[in-house]
Amino acid sequence: MDSGLLLSFLAVDLLLVCVPGADWAYTIAAGLRGRSVLTAVSGLVAGYALHTALATAGLAILVAGSPRLLTALTVAGAGYLVWLGWGVLRRPGVPGAGTGDGAGPAGGTEAAVGASAGRVFLRGAAISGLNPKGLLLYLSVLPQFLTTGDGHHLPVPVQTATLGLLHMACCATVYLTVGALARALLGARPAAARAVTRTSGAAMLGIGALLLVERLATL
Repeated sequence: MDSGLLLSFLAVDLLLVCVPGADWAYTIAAGLRGRSVLTAVSGLVAGYALHTALATAGLAILVAGSPRLLTALTVAGAGYLVWLGWGVLRRPGVPGAGTGDGAGPAGGTEAAVGASAGRVFLRGAAISGLNPKGLLLYLSVLPQFLTTGDGHHLPVPVQTATLGLLHMACCATVYLTVGALARALLGARPAAARAVTRTSGAAMLGIGALLLVERLATL
């Protein structure tokens, strides 16, 4: 692929990724509740890996072209964000308070830590994987950077996979930075950390409600 085209996509993608949303909120909340930022971000990236696979296989277009399927996806994703955001608002926690879902202190049993890490990963994957905005990103933005028309270009599925992997790398870089900065700046400030976590929870709840209203309004 043309290096200039890749750089253009990278610039646009970074702008989109740097806009705070549900992914940012989840990364910040996970870090400030004493969980692994790396695990949370790995889950988010795994969700985008699903979108990349769907787009590469051409299934993303089928999903977007099916109003019922897209509505079901939106409702599921929005409902999950509302539920998760409400849980964060109810138990905002403080840095280092625990590794589980408020069920135990840091330094608990290895099994509890492992179970918590699994939940953190799966929640991240669900947030990005069920987010229809992520799917539409692959449909509205990514195709503009694909080149076709002669035999000198890579096949479209290969180009799609390449741009999808680049998006995943951007997400990992930005979200890990956000999580690390949040933990470093707020780790010794429990009151401020609790306020930021509540804000993150409210953001997840609000974004979920907005997605739900937007989709239902189109029915």
